[in-house]
Amino acid sequence: MSDQNHLITRLRAASSGREDDIFAHTPDGTTMSYGALFAGAKTMAAALTEHGLRPGDRVAVQVEKTLQAIQLYLGTVMAGGVFLPLNTAYTTSELGYFLADATPRVVVCDPARRDATAAIAGTATVLTLDADGAGSLAIAAARHTSFTPVPRTADDLAAILYTSGTTGRSKGAMLSHANLASNSETLRDHWRFTADDVLIHALPIFHTHGLFVATNVALLAGASIVFLPKFDADAILNAMPRATALMGVPTFYTRLLDDPRLDRARAANMRLFISGSAPLLVDTHEKWQARTGHRILERYGMTETNMSTSNPYDGERRAGTVGFPLPGVEARIRLKGTEVAPGEIGVLEVRGPNVFQGYWQMPEKTAEELLPDGWFITGDLARRDKDGYVIIVGRDKDLIITGGFNVYPKEVESLIDDLPGVLESAVIGVPHPDFGEAVVAVVVPSGAPLNATDIIAPLAGRLARFKHPKQVIFLPELPRNTMGKVQKKTLRETCATLFT
Repeated sequence: MSDQNHLITRLRAASSGREDDIFAHTPDGTTMSYGALFAGAKTMAAALTEHGLRPGDRVAVQVEKTLQAIQLYLGTVMAGGVFLPLNTAYTTSELGYFLADATPRVVVCDPARRDATAAIAGTATVLTLDADGAGSLAIAAARHTSFTPVPRTADDLAAILYTSGTTGRSKGAMLSHANLASNSETLRDHWRFTADDVLIHALPIFHTHGLFVATNVALLAGASIVFLPKFDADAILNAMPRATALMGVPTFYTRLLDDPRLDRARAANMRLFISGSAPLLVDTHEKWQARTGHRILERYGMTETNMSTSNPYDGERRAGTVGFPLPGVEARIRLKGTEVAPGEIGVLEVRGPNVFQGYWQMPEKTAEELLPDGWFITGDLARRDKDGYVIIVGRDKDLIITGGFNVYPKEVESLIDDLPGVLESAVIGVPHPDFGEAVVAVVVPSGAPLNATDIIAPLAGRLARFKHPKQVIFLPELPRNTMGKVQKKTLRETCATLFT
């Protein structure tokens, strides 16, 4: 390849010379070739440069999921910029924080949000891109025919992704060209993706899962994708007979299991179902295998690291675990600076080429979580089973300390989730005048109404008394973010005055 734009060079390599091969199929029957994908990315890069983008400048993007948005991502990196995707659900006031913190050179938003965004964008140029791929950015791109990618090295930044901000203000994780390229290449090889694969892409692209796992892995394999604007059970089920892989969050799989059309015949052409971004219940794992004959491959990652562990492609995909460290990635579990024995709980730390460069404009926070020798403290509580599989127990911040005793919510949730009539649960700690914190279970029934006794009584003899919920709250559903993660912070805020 003649250009030296590290990430783009590697993303382009698998499809080089295959310009007419199809990259994406959309629900309306249209297709986009690899040649058209990268040609459009080059005109996007030219348009961004025309509007003042220089190497290292940020491009903040809050737009609907379209193939033109994928071209915008690639074009930003081609132009030497730093791609900053933002959740389309963020309000204008929420958006203000990210724009003030990241100080982008260019902001791209939906035309309907143009005026409100411009009012908080400072000196940034505001361009538009709508759900049909039209807007002022598309008009600017149409004025150009080509672009020579700006040279970038492995260590240059390619993206900043903001964490979900569940424990305070969001932090911007800085990801280099090498972070993204190396991790996606490892996943391509570990999960056996090739040019023959057809990936069902129903994830949002403002998050690492949909953008840097699904999209990058497909590009690096030279595969094609069925490009869906959002989760759509009909569209996914219709695509399965001609597809080979699906990447999803647990909610995808529970909703598909609710559809009687899901069976072994429909999934016969599929070779791989992958789940991540939130824990997959053992029950979902087992039901999926019974219905389809496939065992879901669960993996683990974070905004700051992309993917760090995965269940094996060959060998046992063990329900309730996230497998082993990926090739080239190290993992350890420590408590107060000392590695714990197998079976014991500690904080998971990872090190490897996937680990980010630090938090944007937060050197103190970076120093707290990214150690000088390259180990990143994930904040996730974990243990290893007797065979070395990693099991995520919960977030360090979710640990409940009641009367001086530690309670790990996952342990309690696992037992409650197995009770008859329970769809799922979330266990949280809330302020208590005597115990400091009290254990509270938030439960979603699966059918007939339940009462607190139905939940607490079966725990007798299975859990120490201090781990028993002091109160049970029943809700029709648990609050989740767009990636399906249960928002325990919201639950803690809602239940904060139960005992005070």
